[in-house]
Amino acid sequence: MMKNAATFLTDAEVMERVLSHIDNADTDRGETIWREPVANYLSEDRLAAERAMIASAPMAFCPSICLEDVGSYFARDVAGLSLVAVRGHDRTVRVFKNACRHRGAQLVQGAGCKRALVCPYHGWAYRLDGCLQSIPGEDGFDGIDKSTHGLVELPTVERNGFVFVTLDPSQGAHADSVAILDALPAFFGPDYKLFNVAETVIEANWKLHVESFIEGYHIRHAHPETFFPLGFDNLNVVELCGPHARVTYPFRRIERLRDVPPAERDPSQVMSYLYHLFPNTIVSVLSHHTNVLLLDPVSTSQTRQIMFQLAHGNDEAALEDARRDADFVTTTGVNEDLALVTSIQRSLNTGANDHLTFGKFEAAIAHFHKTLSETLPAPT
Repeated sequence: MMKNAATFLTDAEVMERVLSHIDNADTDRGETIWREPVANYLSEDRLAAERAMIASAPMAFCPSICLEDVGSYFARDVAGLSLVAVRGHDRTVRVFKNACRHRGAQLVQGAGCKRALVCPYHGWAYRLDGCLQSIPGEDGFDGIDKSTHGLVELPTVERNGFVFVTLDPSQGAHADSVAILDALPAFFGPDYKLFNVAETVIEANWKLHVESFIEGYHIRHAHPETFFPLGFDNLNVVELCGPHARVTYPFRRIERLRDVPPAERDPSQVMSYLYHLFPNTIVSVLSHHTNVLLLDPVSTSQTRQIMFQLAHGNDEAALEDARRDADFVTTTGVNEDLALVTSIQRSLNTGANDHLTFGKFEAAIAHFHKTLSETLPAPT
């Protein structure tokens, strides 16, 4: 039976388990079936509780690679808040509300690098640590204390290649939740190269989107000409680590490694890791690139997705391999999943089902919903 462990398995341990599953025509299984009420996908009250929960604990804001240099910034909207992450002169990343303390104009948009954050409206300037540095025509603002008019900073921590931010620290979960991040692996090597950032609105509930990534029971039927010829149907290693999960998708070519000593086996070309970082981050470690998806619930039927794609190397050959890899994964297999996810969304209100059923082959999804139900406050 699967257990919730303190850390994920090593690559060698995962490959041994995969080869054993191939020999026994088996896969990892959960202990129980989970039935998730359809009402939990349609309820506005439930969505509000989920969004409050997401805001109360560290959530991935962007990969650290977006902020490599002093002065690098990356701005985006999260849960209706305009935010900007900035790397300071002390190399610390801070996330601020992206609003000037004068009249609230956004300081920056997108990504770039600056020596200071200067408001485009009236020129109020802020240092990289958020302190108000200067006010044009300062003599017209009698009594303004610059020390109390710095940018509004949110609790931020950098771990394992990500910048995590807590949107609503008033709930008090930030410190306890940071410790959970330490169990995660380092996701990005020193030579990784960010080659694409894209934002999309998915016409489906954010939980349906998460579910589509973390089970391999659907491969034969959903991806008959894309993923299935290269991999296996319903043959996965499923690991639970605190609230997080990892699902391994092996390729058929893993069998070439049977005669290679376990310590010498290279996992990079024979399997993909799919991490679900609870609650709303997906990290897909693929052959030549890594996809990071940050999912922002917009409504019960819409999810804003921001995607970061990183090549496993920074030379031209590595970037070419990564782009080819990404084109296959994103424009074929992922689009097949999205078509199915949006079809589920369209059927939710038909009344055909009062719950969705997740079997023992879909254990990571059951773990997601169980963790979510335990984390949300009890209905009043």
